[in-house]
Amino acid sequence: MNIYAVGGAIRDELLGVPVQDRDYVVVGATPEQMAAQGFRPVGKDFPVFLHPRTQEEYALARTERKTAAGYHGFQFHYAPDVTLDEDLARRDLTINAMAREVSPEGDLVGPVIDPFDGQADLRARVFRHVSDAFVEDPVRILRIARFAARFADFTVADETLALMRRMVDAGEVDALVPERVWQEIARGLMEAKPSRMFAVLRECGALARILPEVDALWGVPQRADYHPEVDTGVHVMMVVDYAAKQGYSLPVRFAALTHDLGKATTPADVLPRHVGHEGRSVDLLKPLCERLRVPNECRDLALVVAREHGNLHRVMEMGAAALVRLFERSDALRKPARFAEMLQACESDARGRLGLDAQPYPQAERLRVALAAARSVDAGAIARGIGNDTEKIKDAVHRARIEAVAQALEIGE
Repeated sequence: MNIYAVGGAIRDELLGVPVQDRDYVVVGATPEQMAAQGFRPVGKDFPVFLHPRTQEEYALARTERKTAAGYHGFQFHYAPDVTLDEDLARRDLTINAMAREVSPEGDLVGPVIDPFDGQADLRARVFRHVSDAFVEDPVRILRIARFAARFADFTVADETLALMRRMVDAGEVDALVPERVWQEIARGLMEAKPSRMFAVLRECGALARILPEVDALWGVPQRADYHPEVDTGVHVMMVVDYAAKQGYSLPVRFAALTHDLGKATTPADVLPRHVGHEGRSVDLLKPLCERLRVPNECRDLALVVAREHGNLHRVMEMGAAALVRLFERSDALRKPARFAEMLQACESDARGRLGLDAQPYPQAERLRVALAAARSVDAGAIARGIGNDTEKIKDAVHRARIEAVAQALEIGE
């Protein structure tokens, strides 16, 4: 029995970046031998075991063969005679098909085992498929795109990109289940340069299949006085990258991605103006979230940002009553933490523009001060002073909040 560390751990070690995941392959063992050494079986389709002490995953060396469409359509073969090279050959990219032996003490020993020249591709900053079997698993398209967001200076090899396009044309991407698509998109959004993920997906044609609402944004013009970058797709990528650079949460980054979807459906005769695009964005966003089964916290923030981002940009012109109505519509009084994320998304929108990434955004501080004032109103005390008339209580609280905001900002109502 020989144990090897494989894949991303070796890649990241060679790149000199923190190792995020450690995967191990066991060559020359049976499931029974693994169990006898205290490993706990957890794999459904093929033998994967948890180490009795570290709880890290150890998989028996295996080969795989495509038997049906989609990423579930595989038949696996595992046996003590499956070699390390055979196991590495089934992997997606050369940079993920390297290994090092693990000593009984758990240390990496010996040289890097690199049968597919992954080290050369690391030096060249290239994503290259290991074999033509790459086409058998459509998830690999999403994985390469996600890796591009993490390793932003890498490019996709021409021959690999050609295979990806072939897979898209064959409908392989259409067989992906929504949860897996969302999982990969979400992970890519949380990388350092999410725009690279979408660039790769566009280049191979996959974005039009999995996120047609986003793909449609490229080529849609905006007013150059507001958007020096002009192209809506370019703008949205700048917004997402700004949010990533600030380290914002997944809900904020998803809201940044989807806030302008409605611009793709603006009638051609009114371009480059986009009056009413906020409502159209909401109409497109709802079915998108349902289709991909987007988590509630991401969906809810994205919807309120899509609907209200134009209003947040205009708050310097608003009186106290308009500000309180904004807080009520966006549920900011009950959910101040979510409203703080709204501000982050809107600030990203304002600064995700060519040459404007450092422009002031005084709207954020104004809204923070106004919301604090509105929330300082003691609704309970007002209710006790009025009695059981619900409408009178509601009106009185609303009025008190307007007065508090007006006083805090020293503005009219």
